[in-house]
Amino acid sequence: MKCPYCGYSESKVVDSRPTEDGSKIRRRRECLNCDKRFTTYEYVEAVPIIVIKKNKYCEPFDREKLLQSMLRACKKSEIDIKALEKAVDDIENILLNSQSHEVTSVQLGEYALEKLMSINEVAYVRFASVYRQFQDIDTFMRELKKLSNKE
Repeated sequence: MKCPYCGYSESKVVDSRPTEDGSKIRRRRECLNCDKRFTTYEYVEAVPIIVIKKNKYCEPFDREKLLQSMLRACKKSEIDIKALEKAVDDIENILLNSQSHEVTSVQLGEYALEKLMSINEVAYVRFASVYRQFQDIDTFMRELKKLSNKE
């Protein structure tokens, strides 16, 4: 590690401990040339998850975007935000633990629908109507029948 004071490339670790959230290791180092101390942080470099859209455009997975779309589906419903945040956490964990670091927007939408079904059926139907692009009342009714058959 290069010293920020003198630029020397050799240092020794004096102290090492995890940060409060446990996501990084804080290391106190001492330069072997000028004896000044400095702090570095070590963290796991995560490979980003890429979402492949229907038009083949790729973009990085954005958990906030997913949470906002699920919140929109729950508008004017008494939904606990913690339940939605847990659902997004669960979806993100599924994506992080998969062999591939790519997911289609179709699969991402299906994960969201699966989670919304267990949280609130009205939110599920709202999300499905936008996600599946219902064109007419018949499509909407088929989805409602599918939902009622699962009970």
